[in-house]
Amino acid sequence: MRTMINGKRLGALGAGALAVAFTGVLATAPTASAEASPPGCAKGYFCAYSGANQTGRLLLAVPGNWSGNLAVGSIFNNGVRYPGADHVDVTSYLGGQPSTDCFHYNPGPGRYKANAEAGLTITRVVWRGEC
Repeated sequence: MRTMINGKRLGALGAGALAVAFTGVLATAPTASAEASPPGCAKGYFCAYSGANQTGRLLLAVPGNWSGNLAVGSIFNNGVRYPGADHVDVTSYLGGQPSTDCFHYNPGPGRYKANAEAGLTITRVVWRGEC
């Protein structure tokens, strides 16, 4: 498995549950049928981009849990059905306020991608079971 941060390839991360937050700080798109994978985001990965709607630079592509501090424009959970570890909790900060939100894997049901408000940073991604 590959892990990318800011376009640089890193070593593999352990599989398991991930936690990431985005409660009410991201504008989300409605769920539909399965979408094609966004640029550079292979199935089984959680990805973050510099621009809205999974555009701009791929900043993060991880198949396992992650922590750090990364300003993002959008996110996408391209996970695969795997009971107990196919959703992600995303922890984020906006204006110093922490938030955690759960994202289903593409195609849903529920949200699996989101655009970030200006100034939002993610600090943790944790794979988990149902939201």
